[in-house]
Formats: sequence, structure tokens, C-alpha cells
Amino acid sequence: MLKKILSISGKSGLFRLVNRGKNMLIVENIATGRRQPAYSTDKVVSLGDISIYTIGDDVPLFDVLEKVKEANDGKEVDVKALGDDAAVRAYFKTVLPDYDEDRVYTTDIRKLLSWYNQLIAAGIKDFKDEEIAQDQAAEVAEAADEAATVKK
Repeated sequence: MLKKILSISGKSGLFRLVNRGKNMLIVENIATGRRQPAYSTDKVVSLGDISIYTIGDDVPLFDVLEKVKEANDGKEVDVKALGDDAAVRAYFKTVLPDYDEDRVYTTDIRKLLSWYNQLIAAGIKDFKDEEIAQDQAAEVAEAADEAATVKK
């Protein structure tokens, strides 16, 4: 699911990929449903391609969003109620205890929580399950293709 959810620099909110055109993408704002083009000059990032630095391996964004959902019982996070930067970092430490405090900035945490709130408000609540199912389906299809190639 997160592979088709995009963040576009210079545009507020998150967008769903609707279609591809020549030198542009047609995207839909997940909050308003308004469609607009995103051109090849725009910096577009898929949420499925983002991960968070930790002490060990990087953790994919959908895992972190799932942990935030578990910590808040599927409800939105009131970032303003958390208060200052130290409180935001302390909250995030409860969600992802081994995140790399040197490389993950408070602005990154606030943006992640903002994205989480936008996804929950748009009714997108399954972050991890669909991603794993898609990955497993791709692996099964790839294994089937390899088996068919070997038999020839």
C-alpha cells in the first residue's frame, strides 16, 4: 500500500499515485481527493522506499508506522500535545527504542507522525500486512518463473 503513497517536495500532504503520463505522474491528494500532475522536475518519494536509521539495520517505514499504530491503539498522535523536541524524541523512543538519535532528527520524527496522522485520517490503517503479502507474492512468482526456466 505504501508503495503508491507519495510525498512530493513543495506540496503539502500525501498523494496516491493514480496514473503515469509522459514526463509526469497523476496524483491524488489523500485528504481532499483532488487530482493534480507531478512533473519530472518535482522530487517525488514513495513512502514504501523510506526507512528509519537504527543502531542495527534500518527499519522500513511501514514497520515504524505499524509500531506507532500499536502504541496509539490505531488513533492519531497529537504531536502538539507532546510538546517540545525532547518530549517528541522521548515518545519516539518508546515506539522505536533503538533508533539512531544522531541521524534521525526531530523534524524527521514530526514528519513521520504527521504522515501517520494523514494516513489514519484517510482511512489507511494497514501498513504492514499488504506490503508483506505483496513481497511474498512477488517471491512466489519469481520462484515459479525460475522453476519454469529450469524445466525448459
